[in-house]
Amino acid sequence: MQSGKVDHSFWWMFHSSLLEDLGENAGARDALLQELVRNTQNSANWDQILPSTCEALKRIGQNFRIAVISNADGKIEQVLSRCGIASCFESITDSGIIGIEKPRREIFEAALEAMRTRAEESLYIGDVYSVDYVGARDAGMRAVLFDLAGAYRDYEVPRVESLAQFETWLQDELPS
Repeated sequence: MQSGKVDHSFWWMFHSSLLEDLGENAGARDALLQELVRNTQNSANWDQILPSTCEALKRIGQNFRIAVISNADGKIEQVLSRCGIASCFESITDSGIIGIEKPRREIFEAALEAMRTRAEESLYIGDVYSVDYVGARDAGMRAVLFDLAGAYRDYEVPRVESLAQFETWLQDELPS
């Protein structure tokens, strides 16, 4: 596994396309693009959770081993600790530490190795179709979209809009 500089190509392409669609002029776009990519990777921007999150994760953890795979800056474990949920996870794989981002299969493989499990025995839930769902599927895992905003309602893939709905999905699809 490589270490050091993280591959930010996905977010670079994502934000480039967004700024182009918004008609941002090329001069202003470059500086704004760099700032958007930098902020996407800043784990401190991802520290808001719903009050019931910890309890839901603990319930899920009673029947399933759970872990995190995050495109972050090497500090996602500290953020999850501040939120009071880090202990809910058996493993936390952070792209800022291993130097590889989702959707690349290597980050999923690193997480699978940390969990000492195989892709075909695993389920991944994530909130961005092209990064999380496609990445997990390409790594050989089952996947579910966590579609809080309902942005993927027209996609014909397994999807949920809340942790409560995910718990029900798990009971229906993966009886323990």
